[in-house]
Amino acid sequence: MATAFIHSCANGSLVKLQCLSRHVVCQIISETNTPLTSTASANYDFLVGLALAVLSSLLIGSSVILKKKGLLRLLEHGETRAGAGGHGYLKDWLWWAGLLTMASGEGANFAAYAFAPATIVTPLGALSVLISAVLSSYLLGERLNLLGKLGCVLSVLGSTVMVFHSPEEQEVSTLAEMMSKIKDPGFIAYISLLLICCLVLIFIICPRYGHSNILVYLAICSLLGAFSVSSVKGLGIAVKGLLMGQPVVDHPLPWVLILILAVSVVTQVNYLNKSLDVFNTSMVFPIYYVLFTTVVIATSLILFKEWVSMSPLDGIGAVCGFFIILHGVFMLHAFKDLDISLKSLQKQLNIKEPPISPKDKVTLIDHMETEAKDSVPKVFVIYT
Repeated sequence: MATAFIHSCANGSLVKLQCLSRHVVCQIISETNTPLTSTASANYDFLVGLALAVLSSLLIGSSVILKKKGLLRLLEHGETRAGAGGHGYLKDWLWWAGLLTMASGEGANFAAYAFAPATIVTPLGALSVLISAVLSSYLLGERLNLLGKLGCVLSVLGSTVMVFHSPEEQEVSTLAEMMSKIKDPGFIAYISLLLICCLVLIFIICPRYGHSNILVYLAICSLLGAFSVSSVKGLGIAVKGLLMGQPVVDHPLPWVLILILAVSVVTQVNYLNKSLDVFNTSMVFPIYYVLFTTVVIATSLILFKEWVSMSPLDGIGAVCGFFIILHGVFMLHAFKDLDISLKSLQKQLNIKEPPISPKDKVTLIDHMETEAKDSVPKVFVIYT
């Protein structure tokens, strides 16, 4: 144990440390202005981001149900469906309630990305999968069998594993740092590839297979998530800089990000409406979650170089968590039409062959037809 004797904290002053075996004299060379509460502030930001992410999942999961009910009412009134290009849902207040709820959830999600890394916020969207699946079974009459419920649990479990093993995001605090990362050649090549895939899906594949394949609409929404989440992250940095008095308004990057965010969000809402109108809600949201999460995590890893700080254990854990989510979504999609419940399984396991009574044996013998060959009847022996 050492005891310090300090007479002055100015640069160049001496500090005496007295240990049990010797005395040490140290000289103060420079001082730092790092606040003692930096760790507590970082933990506070993480908890705020976590709470906002959970709130976002609750709102988004509920908004899907409201929008679906609005689309169903539109169908009852005989108007053109959204999947066929109709926009009659714009006159329905229930659909607008769902849109406002989703906007509130996206706003909470926007704020969450400003406080916590994207690799933490995005996997927590699995909560919205569970919420939408449960609410759709109660409010929309869409049946979710036992394997579907197990798939929801696996999705949440996999997301939790990914949170525990998520990489640390590189600190980006200014728009100049964000701009330098966006200009990285690897990120430019990645985002250009996603843009080409979106255009091919929208103009070539969607008109042919959009109504028959659930992955077409959802792939468009998910690929656009790379643009929307990157824009949200940059705008979050801009908002923080604005609150700190930085000249954010004069920088061109926030205005470009606002334009990209508006176009991507409007397009995502359009194709998500078409998907909800054509396909089952219990199927749309889990698949959308997996595709969207995959794209966002890949974008975050490429943009912020998060794999540099990952240990081999965290890498394996993140991959395992992701495959658990994929397995859960596969169970939701592959077995959606099977009538499997806990009661049906119990009935199948409790089925037993009824015992044959002596009366049945006598009846069986009385009605038995025997054939004779060479005047020798065949004999049938029943063992009990």
